[in-house]
Amino acid sequence: MIGKSTSSAILAAVLLLVEFPNIGAQELKPWRHGVIEPKGDAGFSLMVGQRGFAEKHGLKIEIVAFKNGATAHKALLADELDSIESSPGAAILAGARGADIKIVGCDWPGVPHGLIVRSTITKVEDLKGKTVAVAAPGSLPNLLVDAILKKYQIAPADVRFANLGGDLDRYKAVVAGVADAGIVAGEFMAVAPKDVTMLVAGHDVLPNYLRLCLTMTGKTLAGKREDAINFVAAEMDALKFAVSHRDETIKLTQESIHTKPDDPRPAYAFDDIIKQSAVDPAIALPLDKLNWMQDELVMAGNLKAPIDLAKITDVDIRTEAVKRAGK
Repeated sequence: MIGKSTSSAILAAVLLLVEFPNIGAQELKPWRHGVIEPKGDAGFSLMVGQRGFAEKHGLKIEIVAFKNGATAHKALLADELDSIESSPGAAILAGARGADIKIVGCDWPGVPHGLIVRSTITKVEDLKGKTVAVAAPGSLPNLLVDAILKKYQIAPADVRFANLGGDLDRYKAVVAGVADAGIVAGEFMAVAPKDVTMLVAGHDVLPNYLRLCLTMTGKTLAGKREDAINFVAAEMDALKFAVSHRDETIKLTQESIHTKPDDPRPAYAFDDIIKQSAVDPAIALPLDKLNWMQDELVMAGNLKAPIDLAKITDVDIRTEAVKRAGK
């Protein structure tokens, strides 16, 4: 006669095999994925490591957080990671310098960032002579502020720029008065003091901007092509779940950034992202927008001349992943 504990163990094993049919048929393949350090919208980026999305595609995923995209790219090129989710602008710059970079799809096509300012600034023209908090060359904050200045016909030489790290660092700098303005994620407006407002929304100025793309190396695609396809398929499944399950995604964000349940940022970020369609579960690879981005990099002086994007992209990975997603 089978005891209660034994029957429970058998039931658990059966349920596991039903949910993850690959288990037992094959060993899960390890996959290391890098993301930029979690913030108020982290639930979307981290969902691929939850609820068995990777396991369903035969992978055992490890997600590693990095302070910024530059560090993530270095780790990718050093073979410490199999993939990263980072700015395609940085990938284009690295590819232009001969790095073994391959963009396989873009999961964050929207811009959740904007220009926040202190009460002393009421219009973009007031930025003249002021300090604006930005980030590394080729990054979203820099491209966004360049686009804003161009739209309002303000010479970059008339503004002082300060590289102040990540979104939280730039936000704190503006609140503390160290900077007069800064480019930060919209989620911070949920907790911003009354004398700090968002003057310009990024999606209004950069409709063609791609925030984050999935990037790998040619070496990884050659040696782990099947795993790469499965990873992108797992991301598609995870993002499809995330955009349609508000509470679960917000909860994952709260857990990842160790915030209290009453912190308004995760809910604000989720609702804003859904409203702006800033996340794409289909993980499209819009070459026209990548071309636009590198043209912006050329005009900003970060890139000497456009490169052949075919050298730093792989459209076949996504094509195959679409066939496997949802199965």
